[in-house]
Amino acid sequence: MSQSPLKNKDTIINLVELYLSKWKIILVCLFIAMAIAFVKIRYSTFLYQANATIKLKEDENSRSLSEISSLQNGGFGSPLPNVIDEIEIIKSRSIITEVVKDLKLNTRCYVTGMVKKAEIYSNPPVNINFFMNDSIIENINKSLFIQIVSAQKYELSNIDTHNFLEFDEGETTTHSFGDKVSSSFGEFVITPNIGTYGSSPGSFIELNMSPVHSVVESYLSSIKISTTEKSNVIKLSLNESIKEKARLILNKVIEKYNEDVIKDKEKIVQITSDFITNRLNVVSNELEQVDFTAENLQKNNRLTALGSQSNIFLESERETGSKISQTSNQLQLAQYMSDHIKNNESDTDYLPADVGITDSNVSQITKSYNELVLRRDQILKNSSKKNPTVINLNNQIDALKVNLNQSIENIISTNQITLDNLNRENSRIRGQIYSAPTKERQFRDIKRQQDIKESLYLYLLEKREETAITLGMSSANAKVIDLAYTNDNPVAPNKQIIYLAALLIGLFIPVSLIYVRDLIDNKIHTKEDVQRLIKAPFIGDIPKGEGKLQVVKKVDYSPKAEAFRIIRSNINFMLQKNDSPCKTIFVTSTVAQEGKSHTSTNLASSFSFSGKKVLLVETDIRVPKVNDYLKISPKKGLTDFISDKSLSIKDVTIKAPDNEFLDVIPSGTIPPNPAELLMSDRINYLFENVKKNYDYIIVDTAAVGLVTDTLIISDHADMFVYVVSANNIDKRQLHLAQTMYEEKRLPNMVTLLNSSVKKKGYGYGYGNNPGHKKKWYKPFKN
Repeated sequence: MSQSPLKNKDTIINLVELYLSKWKIILVCLFIAMAIAFVKIRYSTFLYQANATIKLKEDENSRSLSEISSLQNGGFGSPLPNVIDEIEIIKSRSIITEVVKDLKLNTRCYVTGMVKKAEIYSNPPVNINFFMNDSIIENINKSLFIQIVSAQKYELSNIDTHNFLEFDEGETTTHSFGDKVSSSFGEFVITPNIGTYGSSPGSFIELNMSPVHSVVESYLSSIKISTTEKSNVIKLSLNESIKEKARLILNKVIEKYNEDVIKDKEKIVQITSDFITNRLNVVSNELEQVDFTAENLQKNNRLTALGSQSNIFLESERETGSKISQTSNQLQLAQYMSDHIKNNESDTDYLPADVGITDSNVSQITKSYNELVLRRDQILKNSSKKNPTVINLNNQIDALKVNLNQSIENIISTNQITLDNLNRENSRIRGQIYSAPTKERQFRDIKRQQDIKESLYLYLLEKREETAITLGMSSANAKVIDLAYTNDNPVAPNKQIIYLAALLIGLFIPVSLIYVRDLIDNKIHTKEDVQRLIKAPFIGDIPKGEGKLQVVKKVDYSPKAEAFRIIRSNINFMLQKNDSPCKTIFVTSTVAQEGKSHTSTNLASSFSFSGKKVLLVETDIRVPKVNDYLKISPKKGLTDFISDKSLSIKDVTIKAPDNEFLDVIPSGTIPPNPAELLMSDRINYLFENVKKNYDYIIVDTAAVGLVTDTLIISDHADMFVYVVSANNIDKRQLHLAQTMYEEKRLPNMVTLLNSSVKKKGYGYGYGNNPGHKKKWYKPFKN
């Protein structure tokens, strides 16, 4: 069954009031959390983010293949394949290693302050120089601790042993700046930078030297590279504690990447240049042989002046000779390329580009082939031959190579056929020149060979010059859009996030603890707790007093006195249908120490203050406490009356001090058999006789949850006041009270909450206390 909206509202109000009552604890926890956040921000190392932007220059071939690339990607937009490859190259271990070595990032200098140490990069207070080679320096993993003594001397230690900013004795060695120092990892010299931060006497400096590979690992993870779809723009970012250092690192990464790209491009150009140079040497030798043959032929046959032939035949022969020269040139170039592909024994797979073959398909295939080889070699720098990308590129390279061989073979076959046809045509023309002497024809043949070799030599010489010019004009692959720049505001620690987290934690911890404590709390605290567990009528609650033996007075304006007056009125209201001239009220509880005697004594006093004759009977003969509350010391009491029949009721009845309307029958001597004693007929005799002389009889009984004493005499009661102690008794123990009420074993049972704590804004008290002196700063109110 769902709760009513009113109950839900009360539950929320109670929960809010619970937290408000603990506002001091919450405020302290919140203050501690904010203080911790402040200390963390104050003494944390601030990190600044550097950003740089570059754009990859798109190659002409990539444009022509863009449609093919889009089909390979399944028609979905994605970064260009070359951009993804270039990102891998930019953040490759080889490039980052060069950056670390060039900027000497494996050596860090820290200056120790009052609380924390700060790194100094651009202008450190001291410099360290080693005498060993770089391979040893790059693997040192050591820290040196330096204390500046003066402008000429310093103290050196391998261990950070300074205590309260001082080195312990026996742990340091003193040296002069510039002296050679020997250590377990080699010899070095330390020189000062006078006037820089941390170089003054008394300063503490830490030189931290790390292996290059470990520093490279850290920057591989800290340098972030990103791009967007279908874009050649790449963004680089890095978080560092020093702004300038972060900018230098990103700019150096871009610089090293461009250098690597230029080296790869120049490698292809160099291969082409070497090929052309080799062919020039061969053609030069062949041209020299032809010139020497022509020279000998002219000398031996005295061919200094040859007659002119028919213009028609000569012109035809000249045109045919020109065609033969061009065809032979293309045939030999194609043959040279074929021989180079088949017999290439160099360490690289690159092919010479643009050697003069007029076939555009061969030039396109050669260029595509070199680009694939270049991409494969770049990936192999940071991978192995088993990489699927490398295997895929090798397959493409082999396919292009087969295609190139086939194309060259086709060119050779075609040019050979053309050359044969031209030679036959040339023979036919020569046959027509019947008047030309044989020697002239021989000389013309040699002359033709000489022209062919000379034209090829000049062509190769021109290409070599073009290649030499290209070798020094290779452009970088990345265009810098934005050089590295650093934001003024640090990215870490984030003050807003830290303070927000501290605020949430400072609230969450106390609130959760208060909630959990309230959740597992099984104690009775409020009137609502009592009414929820015991269905008997509730007549009131008694606020917690300052002393254990506090008894209300006749003129008393305290909250406790007001509470007993309210309870007195409620009891009279509930007993108004009882026609008996004397009302008998029993006071009991579940366990001891719940305030039965306290309630009985004060309730009896409250009734007596109204001018009624009241008798207070102490039937808790096991642990009596009424005597202590009323500060009386009787010699005889209830147990003596029951056991000694010679005693009368007056013999055991005494007057309460300073109260003529209140009589008391104390418990008397503690007996060995309390339960059996209370079963005596003398108890019935007692109650039958005292009712004739009193208006109210208040009976302090034993706890019903511990002994049966109260149940034995319960039939003499007109009302049972069941006392429940707040903040003391477990809720699970109150099932006994509910059982007593349901089974009606305690006549006319009502409940009362003792020692309750009033919430702020609620309480007893009305009017002015005559004995209370008003504070001067509190104005009088009507």
